[in-house]
Amino acid sequence: MITINPSLKSRIHSIDFNNLPFGQVFSDNMLVCSYKDGKWGSTEIKEYGNISISPAAQVLHYGQAVFEGMKAFKDSDENILFFRRDENFKRLNQSAKRMAIPEISKETFFNGLDQLLKLDEKWCKSENGFSIYIRPFLFASQSCIKASSSEEYTFMIILSPTKEYYTDPINLVIEQEYSRAASGGVGFAKAAGNYGASFFPTNLAKKKGFTQVIWTDSNTHEYIEESGTMNIWFVIDNILVTPALSDSILGGITRDSIIKIAKDLGYQVQEREVSVNEILEAHKSGMLDESFGTGTAVSVLPISSITYKDIKINFQNSNLISSKLKDKLLSIQKGLLKDNYGWIDCLNY
Repeated sequence: MITINPSLKSRIHSIDFNNLPFGQVFSDNMLVCSYKDGKWGSTEIKEYGNISISPAAQVLHYGQAVFEGMKAFKDSDENILFFRRDENFKRLNQSAKRMAIPEISKETFFNGLDQLLKLDEKWCKSENGFSIYIRPFLFASQSCIKASSSEEYTFMIILSPTKEYYTDPINLVIEQEYSRAASGGVGFAKAAGNYGASFFPTNLAKKKGFTQVIWTDSNTHEYIEESGTMNIWFVIDNILVTPALSDSILGGITRDSIIKIAKDLGYQVQEREVSVNEILEAHKSGMLDESFGTGTAVSVLPISSITYKDIKINFQNSNLISSKLKDKLLSIQKGLLKDNYGWIDCLNY
């Protein structure tokens, strides 16, 4: 059951859509659902605003929280097109399970999201470069400072109109001291703490002029895993190479989509271990053609440079394979190309 108490006055006319800072502007309404006494209760959609939370809420003390990042687009006929939201739903519950959080039902997730987008569909623009970023999240809300899993949780969905995540060239540095995740941990989940723990080494890199870090394995720092909010790719002798998934790497939905698109375009794709030395040797021999990242927020993003110690690899951002892949991905997401993959769900009004 969904109770709808929408905003009575929209804020949309006060927003400059040509100057959208990523993740700082939100639509008029939000979804809230609470878990108590062993079950999820009814869902409410109400005006976007601050929430009340106890200082003893367990999420604040023990970090029991997970989230998802997903997108919807608007086609030229003003239809809202969800991109692979079934995979986001599965990954949210996979993350929740790892963090001992009760899973959300498909009905709550899909029906709630449909109703929310029906109310706020004008926040999703049809012009090129625009999408609506959808942020579902779950957190422990019981008032208790005992070091244990909570008995109460809150599920929410908020919406943020977006353009580009990064607007400047992307310069990365290969991290050799800090680690994002370890085998047996929660690296494969979208757990809030994964990101919080990454900010300190990322800030150190930013002070040196880098955009983000490339994470390496926690045992030896010899093998590349992912980068910031992206899965990472290398084009070596015209072969697309990306690190194979493990329990320390987040399985990106955009990553999976690009694998399928690249293969259908005739490119050879390899999912395997990628060592730092291999990348350095490929660069030295002239076989490293380009590098790019993939993710919901960044889409497909060419990388300008990668630095390892005193070695800097610069990439020429012209005639890129990644640009061709991005064009096809966006064309599917915007409804400009036929979806032969079953990735698009159209919102039914």
